[in-house]
Amino acid sequence: MDVDDFDRPLNHRGQNDAPEMAKRLLKKEIVIDGFISSPAKRALTTATFFTEVYNKTPHDILTVPSLYEPTIEAFYNAVTNLDDSFQTAAVFSHNPTITDFANQLTSFKVDEIPTCAVFAVKADVEVWKEFKSANKQFWFFDYPKSEFDR
Repeated sequence: MDVDDFDRPLNHRGQNDAPEMAKRLLKKEIVIDGFISSPAKRALTTATFFTEVYNKTPHDILTVPSLYEPTIEAFYNAVTNLDDSFQTAAVFSHNPTITDFANQLTSFKVDEIPTCAVFAVKADVEVWKEFKSANKQFWFFDYPKSEFDR
């Protein structure tokens, strides 16, 4: 059975890795209060696993259609349009552009962001509209097969 890429489900590994990565972040006391996702099934499923670990619901996920087959500008638009009540946001989207976006943010570069990976930066902003031009610092990079701070 051929499934359109947009409707392709998260595979078994992803179903295990997504909640595990969310639990790692929670264990590090990283608070996420904003969840932004591509509407594609696998990204939205990953975001849903994160909301469950963070005691939120899928209704807390802001679905942004432009994060499916995104441009780098789509990422900036999604972040800069966030409600300023959010302190920390997680973005769920797709390669290769999510890797390109991450590599634009700081001097820390990665060859590719693996499935369910977390590339985290801190941005010196008062409001999300300042994100694109803000000074950003690399915070950490973690992915399911890494040995980072377990």
